[in-house]
Amino acid sequence: MTRGTDVRAAERVPYRLVEPQPELDGGNGDAGNMLIQGDNLDALKALLPYYAGRVKCIYIDPPYNTRSAFEHYDDNLEHSQWLAMIYPRLVLLRDLLAEDGSIWVSIDDNEGHYLKVVMDEVFGRRNFVTNVVWQKAYTSNQTAKHVSDTHDHILVYARSEPQLRLGKVSRSPEQEASFKNPDNDPRGPWKAENLSAGKFYSAGQFTIVGPTGLEFRPAIIYFT
Repeated sequence: MTRGTDVRAAERVPYRLVEPQPELDGGNGDAGNMLIQGDNLDALKALLPYYAGRVKCIYIDPPYNTRSAFEHYDDNLEHSQWLAMIYPRLVLLRDLLAEDGSIWVSIDDNEGHYLKVVMDEVFGRRNFVTNVVWQKAYTSNQTAKHVSDTHDHILVYARSEPQLRLGKVSRSPEQEASFKNPDNDPRGPWKAENLSAGKFYSAGQFTIVGPTGLEFRPAIIYFT
């Protein structure tokens, strides 16, 4: 495949009908839930007429290209073949996203940095939200050749970053229990935390008033 052919691959995928299988129907069809069996490129193209621009959140776990062979697929593609595989699927996924939607893609270091570049091109660098690093192992790999690898990545992109609104997770009862208000602060319960700033900046310097009314100005230390 040439570079131009890869970019236009999504356009050449024919539209196919999603055929229901009544014998596998799990319940109320009006709920809009579907489990689709088949090539995911064909499935994504089939969903476009119904869900283009309507999907709020997409999560995918593509092949990591780990040079391994599994029961249902071969995870050992040439690098260029892997890129040719992932590109048109990302294009169709982008078209499914709502303007305030986001896509989350799991990957490891085998193709992660190249995936970032491809997603920059498909979704736009301005729509990159973050790289979520998640710990996949809690003990070091004693047989690692060089450095034990204990984490993977989830690349997060918005369809339109200015319109993306990610809700905050509410505190658990255990977290709430750690907040107290022994001094009847009118602002409500609080808990002591590390007051150190991550790095020095002038706007982060302010006077601290002690319990007796004395004022303290933190010392500024410069490193050269």
